Amino acid sequence: MASSPELEPSFTLQLIRYGLIPIITYLFALRWVGNHGDPHVGSKIFLSLTAIGVLSRKWLSIVTDHVPEPYLDEVFHIPQAQVYCDGRYDWDDKITTPPGLYVLTILANKLSGVPCSAYYLRLFNQEVISYLALIAIIARIRFEQPQTGGDPRFPRQYSTYAIWTGINIALFPVLFFFSGLYYTDVISTFVVLLAYANHLGRVDQDKTSWTNDIYTVFLGLLALFMRQTNIFWVVVYMGGLEAVRGVKTLRPKDVTTPAFTTLSQQLKFYAWRYSIGDIHDPPLNRTFPIDLVFCAISIGIAAICNIPTIVRQRIWPHLLMLGAFIGFVAWNGGVVLGDKSNHVATLHLAQMLYIWPLFAFFSAPLFLLPLVTPSMYYMHYLRSLASPKKTSQHNQSAPLKLFHQLGSAHAIHSILVVVAALAVAALIVKSNTLIHPFTLADNRHYMFYVFRHTILKARWIRYALVPVYVLCAWLCWSTLQGSQFSAQSRQEWAQTPLIEKTAGSKPQSGSGWDGPGAYAISPTESIPPSASTVLILFLATALSLVTAPLVEPRYFIVPWVFWRLLVPARPWVLPRLSWEARIPRWLLPLLETVWFLLINAVTMYIFVTRPFYWRTPDGELADEGRVQRFMW
Repeated sequence: MASSPELEPSFTLQLIRYGLIPIITYLFALRWVGNHGDPHVGSKIFLSLTAIGVLSRKWLSIVTDHVPEPYLDEVFHIPQAQVYCDGRYDWDDKITTPPGLYVLTILANKLSGVPCSAYYLRLFNQEVISYLALIAIIARIRFEQPQTGGDPRFPRQYSTYAIWTGINIALFPVLFFFSGLYYTDVISTFVVLLAYANHLGRVDQDKTSWTNDIYTVFLGLLALFMRQTNIFWVVVYMGGLEAVRGVKTLRPKDVTTPAFTTLSQQLKFYAWRYSIGDIHDPPLNRTFPIDLVFCAISIGIAAICNIPTIVRQRIWPHLLMLGAFIGFVAWNGGVVLGDKSNHVATLHLAQMLYIWPLFAFFSAPLFLLPLVTPSMYYMHYLRSLASPKKTSQHNQSAPLKLFHQLGSAHAIHSILVVVAALAVAALIVKSNTLIHPFTLADNRHYMFYVFRHTILKARWIRYALVPVYVLCAWLCWSTLQGSQFSAQSRQEWAQTPLIEKTAGSKPQSGSGWDGPGAYAISPTESIPPSASTVLILFLATALSLVTAPLVEPRYFIVPWVFWRLLVPARPWVLPRLSWEARIPRWLLPLLETVWFLLINAVTMYIFVTRPFYWRTPDGELADEGRVQRFMW
């Protein structure tokens, strides 16, 4: 009779290895916060990540008891890892991803003196999920408190919101579920987050060190060693953000905007300002549709005019990663390893429709405020639409006046965006709804039932879902914007022909409500991302999804993680109401945690207790009588 994993002779070594997680976490938290932050932050993180570890360990134990043999994709991953563990390096052609997972697992197991059994291979992912939570916390902190430059006078401090964000990212159901199985998703997401945390540290500095440049290349290549699609995150997303940071480090001298009489004068002036790095990149809660246009144009002009400087100082590590990836594709004869026939890149624009309902389902608690109190929170926004700022029109030419009038018509722009979104979504549904054979053939995945009861049930349902896609996209955008009444950082990067800007002008207030109790949370927690960050995230997400013919929730893990990291804290503060103090600021993160735990409990219960068998039309067992289970 086989002994249980807990009775392995090397269990003590494994316990020591696992115990390093909370110990390192605790010491690291104390080192970061020092004497400047919450004195209990180390304990908070220790307890939080210990809870993640306990939950994931329990999940692994349940999987081990009920599903001891490799299941589904594990049928390929576990034997391949065991082959490597035996010192043989044969490759199973049915595996399409690089061997990064196997190499890291075997390295950890060899150092710990444990065997490469299914249990210990799965245990690697269970451990990594705790480290993933820690890296997510660090990334959120670095995003909340940028540009400290390592100055000891301005140490970073762990916010409660950042800690809760890291916990909820680790509990994200599609991610947490695979912490009990031997899949690539957990380690791949962890390495990408590790690269992102390093990136956020890099953009703290005007100039990066050679050692960090090399470390950046190492992390990028390591991410590609986990999964090929990580190229979009380490090159497009992080490389794009590095390029924007490179533009902002140019810091051109501020000048007084002259009075313009013709449109050509104004366009030439702003083209010149953009070319020297004075770009338009407002925070998202001050961003109208026209601001996104000026943001993209200004960054494009600045990048083109300063390519040598940006490449030399900021993005050459990312170009090196891109070159290595291109070399791999040329050597391999394609992006996919192994089974290329079933993984042919196909233009699949409908992926950019499916992503929003998926986000809306999992992040429903975060959408409560824009849904429950839209009139209160968007009163300020609607006033801005109805009363755009006017520039002086004295002696202006007719084309210049028309340009200002059209550019400031934010209400019209917003309506046009909604109409265009509906039209584009309907066009995609009509011409680019692809159904992969695997989606129809495999009833073990929830996506099979989602498709079966929606877009495959009747053609009209496909079009009826178009407004749902647009509404969910708006909710995701609104959540990233944060509160219109949140504290706001100074608006440094506002350079558009539609806003008058003078040298030495004071920063604008970030809130339309400055009364007592307006800031229920730390200002840094509630600051939304910049327009450029969201544009680049959208681009990277689109590139990573639209070439995938198969729709799987796992493909949306990294896009959701980056989106969630950018979501600002949302205070339950309604202006000029006396009861705002009665609503705790931690309510939304708590609801998100409860929601994730509920989803995890349900999906785990179904996976373990609802097995079934495939049968032929004659009633005989198919697939050699193997047990089938429902999963993501």
